[in-house]
Amino acid sequence: MTLDSYKQQLREFYGSRTTYDHEEGTHHPLEAKLLLEFVPLHSGQKILDVATRRGLVAIEVAKKVGSDGYVIGIDITPGMLHQARQKITAAKLQNIELIEADAEYFNFSDSSFDVIFCCEAIVLFPDILAALQKWYRILKTGGFVAFTFPPETAYTASLQQKICARVLGISLPHILEPLGTPEKCRNLLNQADFRDIEIKIEPSERYRPLRDNRLSQIAININFKSNPVLLKLSQEQLNQLQVEYKAEIEKLVTAQGIREDTTKFFVRAQK
Repeated sequence: MTLDSYKQQLREFYGSRTTYDHEEGTHHPLEAKLLLEFVPLHSGQKILDVATRRGLVAIEVAKKVGSDGYVIGIDITPGMLHQARQKITAAKLQNIELIEADAEYFNFSDSSFDVIFCCEAIVLFPDILAALQKWYRILKTGGFVAFTFPPETAYTASLQQKICARVLGISLPHILEPLGTPEKCRNLLNQADFRDIEIKIEPSERYRPLRDNRLSQIAININFKSNPVLLKLSQEQLNQLQVEYKAEIEKLVTAQGIREDTTKFFVRAQK
């Protein structure tokens, strides 16, 4: 699977989530609210919201920076942006612009923004360090970057990785690994020349019912960023992966459901 097809899978996966703001067991509005509280915002600032999705961050930021400020939200998912535009129209906001584009390749001028937000999506970038370096370049001196991400222990990441390693005979890097811990996150930010790094941990968990004990092909591709090894999987290996995943996931079922770590890290750093 190529990198372009990985992005296409992301576009289709998030485009199908029509109730993203209030999905069962998630806390997207609260996460956006806490992220905004982590950064000093005031009238007249210019803000970039990367992977804006349904505009949870961008719309609230637009209200805070006022008519003298301006917000740009960028996302690759047209369905999400359509929903965001409906919300912007309902809120009668004039200081916000949405752009359908791949944030990895979309360029802005140096020193363009006071703050760059990325709520929950930074782990999806194929090259996180390159993204941070770009954000550093387009931030004004003294500007902030702020983002959230789950730890490497979140959801069933370790289980997915264990099953794939058992079936394939090698360990593939999971999508949650590159940031994964406060130490890894701090190291990447330091490499991108950010300073005054602050990382806040918000522990949480959820129990979900066992509605589906299969690891879907799209989940495999996204969770391992369409690693080239996945192209070589035989049907026999895919079948074996599903059998072993089913057996392992069923061991985790309790009366409440399957426990998942939904802890989030909130990160702020300055240029």
